[in-house]
Amino acid sequence: MSGRAAVIGAGSWGTALANLLAKKGTETVLWSYEADVAATVNADHANPRYLEGVALAPSLRATGEMAEALAGADLVVSVSPSHVVRRVMGDAARFIEPGAVVVSASKGIENESLMTMDEVLAEVLAGAGAAGCAYLSGPSFALEVGMEHPTAVTIAATSEEVARRAQEAFQTRYFRVYTSTDVRGVELGGSLKNVIAIAAGVVDGLGFGNNSRAALITRGLAEITRLGVAAGADPRTFAGLAGMGDLILTCTGALSRNRSVGVELGRGRTLDDILGGMVQVAEGVRTAKSAHGLARKLGIEMPIVDTMHAILFEGLDPREAVTTLMLREPKAEVWG
Repeated sequence: MSGRAAVIGAGSWGTALANLLAKKGTETVLWSYEADVAATVNADHANPRYLEGVALAPSLRATGEMAEALAGADLVVSVSPSHVVRRVMGDAARFIEPGAVVVSASKGIENESLMTMDEVLAEVLAGAGAAGCAYLSGPSFALEVGMEHPTAVTIAATSEEVARRAQEAFQTRYFRVYTSTDVRGVELGGSLKNVIAIAAGVVDGLGFGNNSRAALITRGLAEITRLGVAAGADPRTFAGLAGMGDLILTCTGALSRNRSVGVELGRGRTLDDILGGMVQVAEGVRTAKSAHGLARKLGIEMPIVDTMHAILFEGLDPREAVTTLMLREPKAEVWG
């Protein structure tokens, strides 16, 4: 797959993926909601607002015009924040070329509908004539991809042909792509890990150590798997890159926006204050509300997710939350 690519969304991850494709030799156009970001990409071959310190391929072009970005593209990459994917890709649908492969790299669950991005795209692209959709996830900080650090990800699609085309498009010497047919597991793993990452940040912000963090990550993975299986996912997916891999990275890495939100919550700052000072989106905040609702809908017990919902939206004190979690009724480690 070596035609033309359109990357819809010029945040850190969209810019990193567009740069990867352009450096690989694919004619790539980056669509930006912000006109000044597009202008800077074109004039300076950089995106200092979202991907500071990374020199972009001179061949990478940016535009604020959706029709221009999508004209002739046989690969379309959706990388907007999850809460605007419905609107942005709804606007894009009429410009998508027949037979194009659409790759979603957004991670999240809508608050109102409780839909993951595969379900959202199935609705908004129903008449677009695309060949199919694939879903990219895994442990991949945008900055490190921009710096060409060795990275491995998963691309899931119900069609093996679509997965193979997407794999071929992104595979490079530093970006290794595995395929999967478990769209449900890859989507839920990539979304729910952001909620656990905020919790891991709270643990760090409260001054607790490695024991606490390891327990939080492990039990967080158990919750993700429990919900995923109830939603129809393959449990093996959560032991892979889109599950355990992404969870470990987001819970421990200094570049994790979600973990950073948790750290500041643990230190006593309010959520409004924290979010007011952020340029980029911490997906886990919105996803905590969706995950809480989805768990209740499916009848799945998720104590960490429920606790994070209480901290973020109900005013629960983080230190009190730790005590509440620790004093829950004792159980066997594997109980369903």
